[in-house]
Amino acid sequence: MQPKQTVNRGGLQTTLDVLPFGTEEEMRQNLKMSRRERKVLPLNVTRKGLYSDVIRIAGPALAEMLLSSLVRMVDQMMVGTIGLDAIAAVGLVLQPSFLMMSVIMALNTGTTAIIARARGAGESDKADGILRQSLVLCGLISLVVMVLGTVFARAMVTFMAAGEISQSIIDQGVIYLQIQTVSFIIPSLSMTITAALRGTGNSKPAMIYNIAANLINIVFNYLLINGIWIFPKWGVAGASVATVIGQAAGLIMAFNYISKGKYFLRLRINAKNIFVFEKSVISGICNVGIPAMVEQLVMRVGVVIFTRTIAGLGDVSYATFNITLSIQSLSLMNGQAFGTSATSLVGQSIGKRRLDMADQYSAACRRVAQLISVFLAALFAIFATQWLSLFLAKPLTPEAAAANAEVLKIGVTLMYMVAIIQPIQCSQFVVGGVLRGAGDTRITALIILFTTVGLRTTFAWLMVNVLGWGLIGAWGAMIIDQTIRTLLFFARYNQGKWKTIRL
Repeated sequence: MQPKQTVNRGGLQTTLDVLPFGTEEEMRQNLKMSRRERKVLPLNVTRKGLYSDVIRIAGPALAEMLLSSLVRMVDQMMVGTIGLDAIAAVGLVLQPSFLMMSVIMALNTGTTAIIARARGAGESDKADGILRQSLVLCGLISLVVMVLGTVFARAMVTFMAAGEISQSIIDQGVIYLQIQTVSFIIPSLSMTITAALRGTGNSKPAMIYNIAANLINIVFNYLLINGIWIFPKWGVAGASVATVIGQAAGLIMAFNYISKGKYFLRLRINAKNIFVFEKSVISGICNVGIPAMVEQLVMRVGVVIFTRTIAGLGDVSYATFNITLSIQSLSLMNGQAFGTSATSLVGQSIGKRRLDMADQYSAACRRVAQLISVFLAALFAIFATQWLSLFLAKPLTPEAAAANAEVLKIGVTLMYMVAIIQPIQCSQFVVGGVLRGAGDTRITALIILFTTVGLRTTFAWLMVNVLGWGLIGAWGAMIIDQTIRTLLFFARYNQGKWKTIRL
């Protein structure tokens, strides 16, 4: 019996759309196939079609993420015109911000997975209901996080300082974080809309409104950090306000996209249905989202502990760490974009009972991401000094010149380590995207717990505090974490259990 389909309202059309639904028997046969048999292309499917589907989803996502990462870099460069203290202040805020956002990111993982299955089955009305309920749930959670984040902002920033960062830097960080927390609902709703669109394979709208948000952010950075024209000179606080203004503009555009129904989704929300939740939808989101939430929280706790270890090395080392971390974030976008493509296409394939296509899309996403990772590795290694120099303001004093020289000296070695990690890192993101698209988030949470909290923090403490290797040791711990995590993700993927999960 074929699944019931409703109208497929627009959006990206893929090779999967023209293929017939699979059967339960075909799914059982796929689970018994060898790796070699799974590499054979299904009937009426071409390599060109597969790669086209992958790139049409990953391309806009990659463009959006790269620009977002570039904007964060420009953000730090503009803040860096104030001095290294300002860079350190913004750096203190990053992990608390990510920690709070992890709850929404987990919700979005569930939203993407179940909307992808609805898209694969052609059930547009069901996808509309999932979108509505996800947004309401996101809004309610965001209100709680807003209150808690604002109240405990100083405690979080002080904790991150690890007793080694000056009070003036901490004060700047607190102001920056509080501005972010009181407006927390704005980026949260935008991220949920993005997750829903990506579940349908429509990553282009998210690219457009997120690019617009980032460009607006840059403009207001320029105006508010140094006080241009009639605008006040707010420094670090100005950078935070500029971010909120850009996010608000992006959210307005995002709601406009989902109100038209052009991209498979149409938001239908009113006073009567706003708090109406369907058990099957909430259950599906929670089955995927709760383990993903544990994964995100665990990962952020591990990163917070790791970052505090770095903060203990002092202001200049901490600034150097944040500069290289900002540069590395560019490379994260590659794996995340193709992981997004894998999540969407694998989820849609499972929704259509085509495990053969889930195999094909998984492999195609990994191949393209790997090619890009090699290019990025070369770019980071060859132009290491030039990358670092972008973040350093022209020194006005001998002390500032000495600090810049120290950043460049250690930073070049760190950039080589960033290059080494590229292929490992991108494989992990893509395979993780496959597992999440299938709803297999429980095991990934355990793997994250073991590698990020267990291995990374242990090796960082050992290499930094016992062996005295400083930032080199810290980045070495990151490489160990990423390598073992990637191997464990591949082991889980090769077991094939992700294909049998029901949502």
